[in-house]
Amino acid sequence: MAFEGQAQVALERLDESLARLRTLIKRGDQTAALNFMEEGELKDRYEELQNMITISKVNPLGARGTQNTGRI
Repeated sequence: MAFEGQAQVALERLDESLARLRTLIKRGDQTAALNFMEEGELKDRYEELQNMITISKVNPLGARGTQNTGRI
């Protein structure tokens, strides 16, 4: 369940960053919006979530430390 909680937090942080990006675009501040996406907070949030997904694919163990075998 730890991964599920971490993923939820990461998604909430990404959602907050997208809201900030929307505000920048709505104000017409394209330069700041581009910087926010390419070098700033939004890029960091996306990379954080991407790293979590990559790590979860590498680790074959489930939430309880057992192999994910599906239905038996």
